[in-house]
Amino acid sequence: MFSKKRITGTSSVQLMTVLEPTSVITEQIKTIRTNINFTATEHKLRTLMVTSAMLGEGKSTVSSNLAVEYAHEGLKVLLVDADLRRPTVHETFGLPNQAGLSSYLGRQIVDVNEIIHISIDNLYVMTSGPKPPNPAELLASKTMAQFLSTTGCNFDLVIIDAPPILPVTDAQLLANKVDGTVLVVRENVAQKTAVRGAVDALKRSHANLLGVVLNDITAGKRNGYYGYNDGYYRNGD
Repeated sequence: MFSKKRITGTSSVQLMTVLEPTSVITEQIKTIRTNINFTATEHKLRTLMVTSAMLGEGKSTVSSNLAVEYAHEGLKVLLVDADLRRPTVHETFGLPNQAGLSSYLGRQIVDVNEIIHISIDNLYVMTSGPKPPNPAELLASKTMAQFLSTTGCNFDLVIIDAPPILPVTDAQLLANKVDGTVLVVRENVAQKTAVRGAVDALKRSHANLLGVVLNDITAGKRNGYYGYNDGYYRNGD
């Protein structure tokens, strides 16, 4: 059904779950995965969006490593780079990006299977494709909604690496099309006002906000590089 091209290239900076599967960072990613599973017990989680308030908070690192860990768990996972403005997934996995999600949404490619690549066992990857002139319109389209519905039936989990919330509207347009959303917040980078603004924007979009990943925590403050807190910043902290 899908392309059988196996990808072996990875980024040593981002994919710690591949390069150091027993590291503290990998254990924290596993904890995030477990907490997401517990948070989403009421409804079957088929599509998960990972985003942030602003640029540079680590959403792509978190989404890629989560995809690897879910695949290691035995789930059939599709990682989709829906950041059509500043894509990174193709670089992380060493993939070509001449065609991808934008090509399918823009109807340059009819068969979605042509742009789905196998990475590690159980993990499939779709890159962003060429940068389009109208990314928000493509992500808000019926074709995108149909894509999520179809892939949600063909995979155990679809993880969407979405653009940050505040600079552009793309993630807000996707929020009510997915089953759950995780917000990545980077310590000493994210401002409280920005995080609150991102949460408010997700609420206005009727997103199912599962929780927040606190990224790049200062050594010694917590046990690990990543933290996960369901409902972080929801109560006006």
